[in-house]
Amino acid sequence: MAGSMAGGGKLSPEMNVTPLIDVLLVLLVIFMVVLPTMPPNGLKTQIPQSQQKQSQADPEKAIVVQVFSRGIEPAVLKINQENVSWQDLSGRLREIFKTRFERVVFVQGDDELDFEVIAHVIDLAHTAGIDHIWTDDQGAGQVGATLYRGF
Repeated sequence: MAGSMAGGGKLSPEMNVTPLIDVLLVLLVIFMVVLPTMPPNGLKTQIPQSQQKQSQADPEKAIVVQVFSRGIEPAVLKINQENVSWQDLSGRLREIFKTRFERVVFVQGDDELDFEVIAHVIDLAHTAGIDHIWTDDQGAGQVGATLYRGF
């Protein structure tokens, strides 16, 4: 027969897999050498505190900074009913939050106060390292609050 091949079958292309296996083994060795030297990067999470630790510590209560207007004189500051001067506010907040996990402050002010005074209290709280500051945004007796985070 003219055109027949020796062996009597069709030729089919065969892939040589030896170079592919060599490449895979080289990559495996590279990853085995490189990965242990890389520092582990995990997610940054806030781990909840156990109930026993909270009961042993002083009972935590909300920190409320109250600002009262006195007419022409500078506004009076109180932290949880304790009088504080304007100069001592930032240092006192640092001292209070030195051992606390959550850094949250509530700011209450009289209706007669300019927001400039409240903004100054917010600024002093931020310099003290407070993460979250809540203010009453509808007046002293009404419900409503605004959260101020880092500027």
